[in-house]
Amino acid sequence: MSNPEFGPAPRPAPPTPADQLGQAEHTDQYVLTLSCPDRKGIVHAVASYLLMTGCNIEDSQQFGDHDTGLFFMRVHFSAEEPVTLEKLRASFAAIGDSFQMDWQLHRADRRMRVVLLVSRFGHCLNDLLFRSRIGALPVEIAAVVSNHTDFAELAASYNVPFHHLPVTRDTKAEAEARLLELVRAEDVELVVLARYMQVISDDLCKQLEGRIINIHHSFLPSFKGAKPYHQAHARGVKLIGATAHYVTAQLDEGPIIEQEVERVAHDVTPEQLVAVGRDVECQALARAVKWHSEHRVLLNGHRTVVFA
Repeated sequence: MSNPEFGPAPRPAPPTPADQLGQAEHTDQYVLTLSCPDRKGIVHAVASYLLMTGCNIEDSQQFGDHDTGLFFMRVHFSAEEPVTLEKLRASFAAIGDSFQMDWQLHRADRRMRVVLLVSRFGHCLNDLLFRSRIGALPVEIAAVVSNHTDFAELAASYNVPFHHLPVTRDTKAEAEARLLELVRAEDVELVVLARYMQVISDDLCKQLEGRIINIHHSFLPSFKGAKPYHQAHARGVKLIGATAHYVTAQLDEGPIIEQEVERVAHDVTPEQLVAVGRDVECQALARAVKWHSEHRVLLNGHRTVVFA
């Protein structure tokens, strides 16, 4: 049917891939990650296992590190027939053992439960809360924890529980014990230091190994101490940077997940450097949290393999 004023009526748009996917039968989605000594047959063994269990590979990435002799792999697959995560783990265990694999198997659609720690700089906290709300991060923020009360109202505006854990030299051990209690009670899988200005104890680092991420400006170790951006301005830096890394007992020296930089000109002020620094810190930390939550980051000694 046409309208003489506007011409022929437009044809209906063809269905998009997303429309077709929504019409297709639902399948369960999983992610398998593994690392092991590199040898022949690893990819074949994994692919054969998935074929024999009625699964279909949606995406696969792998990397062989010649320096360490290790092989890394991430496979996103779907199960056409109903199967539980426990059954998949049990049936894959024999393959894992035969190749001496360090492996994990997760549901791809499960949002990782996260706790955010913050002190008095709230830009990273606000950024992560917002990204989580709009679905840009596959996480469920279980709580915000702070040694100050500055961001209690911000957390409340996102309907996220806020916990005030003041820290002094005398109460540090108690505060960390309460944090661990919260992590266990809320089934938290990842702790994020969103500009949390307290040094984490060696014991807590060990208990949360591989599950705690920090963000800091990349001027370390060149500009340690107070006001690093002002120190950088005094030296005339031309790049502003930020680094997101796993937390270890070695302060700010854990395995790096992501870094971001921004070029700056000679005429920027220290205050403008701080503003640029906040932006790059937010970007680097958000990507690190996203990749970790999607099981894209594998530890490779003091380094990481990131299947982004």
